[in-house]
Amino acid sequence: MLRGASLTLPTSLMGMLVVFRPCFTAPTFRTFCALGSGLLAQTGRRTVCGMLTGAGLARCWSHHRAHRFFSHARWSVEQVSAVLTRLVVELLVPAGEPVLVAVDDTLLKRSGPTVHAASWFHDGSATGGHQVGFGNNWVVAAIVVRLPFLRRPVALPVGFALVRKDTDAASRLSLGRGLVAAVSAAVPGRLVHVVADSAYAGKALRGLPTHITWTTRLRANAALFTPAPPRTGKRGRPRLKGDRLPSLQSLAASTPFSPTTVARYGSTATVATAVIRCLWYGAFGAQPVQVVLLRDEATTGYDIALISTDLTATATEAIARYAARWSIEVAFEDAKQTTGVGQARNRLRPAVQRTVPFGLIWSTLAICWYAHAGYDPGDVDHARAQAPWYRTKAQPSVADMLSKLRRVIITTQFRRTDPQPATPTEINILRLAWADIAA
Repeated sequence: MLRGASLTLPTSLMGMLVVFRPCFTAPTFRTFCALGSGLLAQTGRRTVCGMLTGAGLARCWSHHRAHRFFSHARWSVEQVSAVLTRLVVELLVPAGEPVLVAVDDTLLKRSGPTVHAASWFHDGSATGGHQVGFGNNWVVAAIVVRLPFLRRPVALPVGFALVRKDTDAASRLSLGRGLVAAVSAAVPGRLVHVVADSAYAGKALRGLPTHITWTTRLRANAALFTPAPPRTGKRGRPRLKGDRLPSLQSLAASTPFSPTTVARYGSTATVATAVIRCLWYGAFGAQPVQVVLLRDEATTGYDIALISTDLTATATEAIARYAARWSIEVAFEDAKQTTGVGQARNRLRPAVQRTVPFGLIWSTLAICWYAHAGYDPGDVDHARAQAPWYRTKAQPSVADMLSKLRRVIITTQFRRTDPQPATPTEINILRLAWADIAA
């Protein structure tokens, strides 16, 4: 009936997967496709064996084949990430436009003393006074795109780095810059705009290439300086920075603000902004930057301060760019709660380093498939018919995208000419898939 020993995937999906063929051997590529489709088709736990069950191959393949794909097979996350980056840019970023990249980290909770690189990290989603959690901390670079059928930006994870305490890979900022460099190398000739929160600012950002800009939130105690004065012709090293500027509160009190219309978080508003050209020597060295002070609700001082190495960006562009950073937080939530990333229970170093990126890669592929081949204007009407209490639903969610791809995968693998009768397990797989869509 469905999912026999031969793996059948939708033609529209295989057309995207074929670009990853050079990253694997022939058997490993087959396992990559099978486990990925199983991850998306699975309605239960997305463990490694859960992926194998979701692909319908639990009775055909040994579970060792699935586990060895992560722990022993010869393939590189970095190489797959580079191919994925080119695919996302080719499909979803208009030619000639800059690539917007959001960088952030997230904690995937684990338990047990033998899990590779697991430790205590900050967990912003933790409840209580101590926001810490035990698990693997991942730094992720995601390309932020605008889809024609959505009003909000969407972050598509393409780069991944595991934080390992007490090693060279302990600095999230250094790992983030490395991921951005890899994204830039994958799409040569493109201008890359990076946006991150205030944790991603420091000395590791000195010497950024001219085709990479960095926008982040400015710390309240940042020491700002005027640009270096001209050389005097006297002996000795010339000055690298000018005089120190007053605090941000003093600058906000002495700098004129002007009304600015900004589009952020799905709405348009008029705020007051002020732009200051200066140096943040502690983070960017002698590279000129501009500070954008935003006064949203306050009548004095400022509500938020942004800093950017992009001197050509207007205040409106800088604010909109930073607001788009929130899309990576939504991507983390969707990946954990909808796609099931992080549910695999690996312990070995290669398996830990591959399983979470594998899940995020397939999350990105699912959205790319929906944007390129799966979207239909009637999808929202169908979702509202299934759940009529969502009266204000006007655009598809990531859950809707995954549900449609799951349905297409199952339909493709349904073989009406199969002489074998449907087993109760296979019937239950179909029932759970359609029940999950209607939920």
